[in-house]
Amino acid sequence: MPRVKSQVARSKRKKKIMRAAQGARGGRSKLYKTAKENVERGLRYAYRDRRRKKRDFRRLWIVRINAGARLHDLSYSRFMAGLKQAGVEINRKFLADLAVRDPMAFGALAEVAKKSQ
Repeated sequence: MPRVKSQVARSKRKKKIMRAAQGARGGRSKLYKTAKENVERGLRYAYRDRRRKKRDFRRLWIVRINAGARLHDLSYSRFMAGLKQAGVEINRKFLADLAVRDPMAFGALAEVAKKSQ
């Protein structure tokens, strides 16, 4: 059986890593071993932060809704509970956008929430 050398596969693998490491500083983009560690770390952060991004945006929306609700003498929890009791089903992303861009419409929703409690 003939001996198989993995030169083509190895160079392809290294090329892929080195291309991904471009833009890193110093040896992290020039030396294969450190470049590989750098790329792997970056991929781990990317995986983690794709999940974290969802949490971070939800937190931001809640902060904005709370700030808008407080202007109308409501806490966030009372505001959301009032909307739920009134049967208003608007997601937090849209509510946060209303609180920032259209305070009049948000005020109307705050009144609805107040009346339903």
